[in-house]
Amino acid sequence: MSKLSLLKNKEVKLIPFTIQKIMKNVTEIPQGVDMVHAPALWEQSKKGQGVVIAVLDTGCQIDHPELQDRIVGGKNFTKDYNGNTSNFADNNGHGTHVAGTIAASENNAGVLGVAPLSKLLILKVLRKDGGGNYKSIIDAINYAIKWRGSNKERVRVISMSLGGKEDVAALHSAVKKAVENNILVICASGNEGDNSYKTDEYSYPAAYNEAISVGAVDFNKQIAKYSNSNMNVDLVAPGDGILSTFINGKYAKLSGTSMATPHVSGAAALLINVSEEEFGRTLTESELYAQLIKRTTSLGFDKRSEGNGLLDLSK
Repeated sequence: MSKLSLLKNKEVKLIPFTIQKIMKNVTEIPQGVDMVHAPALWEQSKKGQGVVIAVLDTGCQIDHPELQDRIVGGKNFTKDYNGNTSNFADNNGHGTHVAGTIAASENNAGVLGVAPLSKLLILKVLRKDGGGNYKSIIDAINYAIKWRGSNKERVRVISMSLGGKEDVAALHSAVKKAVENNILVICASGNEGDNSYKTDEYSYPAAYNEAISVGAVDFNKQIAKYSNSNMNVDLVAPGDGILSTFINGKYAKLSGTSMATPHVSGAAALLINVSEEEFGRTLTESELYAQLIKRTTSLGFDKRSEGNGLLDLSK
């Protein structure tokens, strides 16, 4: 069997998540957005304006009132919609939720994202059932690296709330290539945790050293029981009962490291604007990573559980 066939047969899946509640109408800044102190940085960061984030997930509800003005493009890498590559609509709900935490618009209704003026490139790599394959992920990462907007914009952040159990060399190479192109690759650490920092659980691509691995905490700043622990966890963010956008124009509260990750992806957009204004130049991936880690606060847990600590944009 060829390497290509093997990649097509190896499954990557949505990291398991919990839907706690679906709502029709809400008007609030979600608790997670407040917890990481995103509003403290909105003025200085121009709310992420001009920064493009590629979201590799189940797609996105393209006409959701909170997201329709945030989407700059997209592509379908799955067999959904008979393989129509131009249809990247979300037929699951997970991708729309992630997108909202990153960039839900400020329109006096619904919710607000961490970076409400950032832009989203929606890359549908997971099917309606939450499954996908390594080839789709790899192709989407490479697509994000090469993508250019109408004004020559480039992707600055790749957000992946997904994972697989296998360490695949081609996936690792794609992540490294993105980083070499000064793109922050931000990934959910995984939900295979056993509530003990003494045992390691790995989900790929988060477990790669080049990726930024995000664990989850609840609103009491306790490590979520399901959050993976290992030496490659970089930081934690709110992941329990996270309110965001959902399919059919609705809103939902979901839980998982999948929900923690977009808080960090949105924060990266804010920090790109703040840091590059301060330095007067485009920063490298490693420089941006340093700026992100500066905005963390240790919660006193083992490094394998919390990494550098909780995302805190007020620092």
